[in-house]
Amino acid sequence: MRALLIPLAIAAGTLACGAPGSPGSRETSDGDIALPALAAPAGAVLDTAIFAGGCFWCVEPPFDKLPGVISTTSGYTAGRTANPTYEAVSKGGTGHTEAVQIVFDPGKVSYERLLTVFWRNVDPFARDRQFCDRGDQYRAGIYTRDAAQQRAAEASRRAIATRFQEPIVTEIQPAGQFYAAEAYHQDYYKKNPVRYKYYRHRCGRDARLKAIWGSEAGG
Repeated sequence: MRALLIPLAIAAGTLACGAPGSPGSRETSDGDIALPALAAPAGAVLDTAIFAGGCFWCVEPPFDKLPGVISTTSGYTAGRTANPTYEAVSKGGTGHTEAVQIVFDPGKVSYERLLTVFWRNVDPFARDRQFCDRGDQYRAGIYTRDAAQQRAAEASRRAIATRFQEPIVTEIQPAGQFYAAEAYHQDYYKKNPVRYKYYRHRCGRDARLKAIWGSEAGG
């Protein structure tokens, strides 16, 4: 039986999404960026949504499984600097948050459906953190591309607010520049399934989502 080697960063209690020494992290050269190829139905008119929900490794999976979603891309948004790297964002100070850009076919899946999935995969009460990851680079947010998305996002937040006594602190703001993350972050859960599951479990993500959303968690 092969032993599972636990990185020192995890054993020491400093687990963080993509942090040096965490599962699957590695140094990357400048320009190590990969955007997924689209495979949209012929004639489809596509739209884009941008959501941040903590570690972007964990935000891709619930959207990838939705019929009508063409692609998900991990990256950085809502910051102050151009062409950010993981190293710069993780240190803090750039203003960016880890986010996922979703290309979808609105004829098959609505933006409102994406919002429903988003909310049930975040802790809406957490400010400048999500689960075990701390700092404004892990803040949750909805970044809208037009007035219709803005209205839908605000309506969804009002609806969520009626369910809880705690204030909802998830930000909603017009989308700025989105920068794709380094290639090793893309589809991390597919490339490194064991390490991904270990990180997700140790981070307490699923336990917290269940505590907030019950049977709706992740849906």
